[in-house]
Amino acid sequence: MIKKSWQDKLFDFCNTIFMILIMFITAYPLWHVLMGSFSSPRLLSAHTGLLLKPLGFYWDSYISVFTNPNILSGYLNTLFVVVVGTLSSTLITAIGAYCMSRKAYPFKRTIMFFFIFTMYFSGGIIPTYLLTNNYLHMGNNRAVLIIPVLITTYNMIILRSGFEAVPDSLEESARIDGANHIRILFQIIIPCAKAPMAVIVLYYAVSYWNEWFRASLYITDKSKLPLQVILREILNTVASGDAAEAIALTESVRYASIIVATLPVLCVYPFVQKYFVKGTMIGAVKG
Repeated sequence: MIKKSWQDKLFDFCNTIFMILIMFITAYPLWHVLMGSFSSPRLLSAHTGLLLKPLGFYWDSYISVFTNPNILSGYLNTLFVVVVGTLSSTLITAIGAYCMSRKAYPFKRTIMFFFIFTMYFSGGIIPTYLLTNNYLHMGNNRAVLIIPVLITTYNMIILRSGFEAVPDSLEESARIDGANHIRILFQIIIPCAKAPMAVIVLYYAVSYWNEWFRASLYITDKSKLPLQVILREILNTVASGDAAEAIALTESVRYASIIVATLPVLCVYPFVQKYFVKGTMIGAVKG
């Protein structure tokens, strides 16, 4: 065993203190929001400084959120958009990344131009104009939350780099056995690129989960609004009550809304964390 010098010990000590400080800076805002969501609104509005425990134990903030008649439909709409949007975006991104990563793929330049063109204008001037004027007849349709942002350039770059890391010998062996491009993609390339696949699934899922802007523009039917817009309306409704009480209650409801909106994502993240760093680094150092 190598004996550490005092310089190494000092470095380890300072590094540990620094990492603990970073962990506290990162974790405390989440803890503050959680404690604030269970705090009495009047005590919370008068409180200053760190919030390490609930100020009284108050459930009414969550009751205000969950008793809203649109909260269940908001959750269901958001889950629909997340599941369908993530699957669709991941599938199309994987197809595009496969075309860009294969050296001998036919019409590679044409396909690359098509995807780049699509990604550039996705969510841009043309789709916004068509949707705003209802030329596509997608008003009050949940598809409007998916189609304009179906592909993300950064995600395709990450996945293309991950696909390029798969040895060519595996593809050549599959071709000798008579495999076509579809079998090569789904049975060889994707299973060998689990890390970047997990990363883009997480990116797409979080993006669709947080979607609210397009919904507020193109959807007027409350039964089709996603969760984020419903929570925003709850805050506006609370704030429109008695001035003194509303100011106190709004802060507590805001914290409860943040917990309701972020908890599902926080529960999913640990399951893909082991792939996250590896998949991101593949996209950072290649291509």
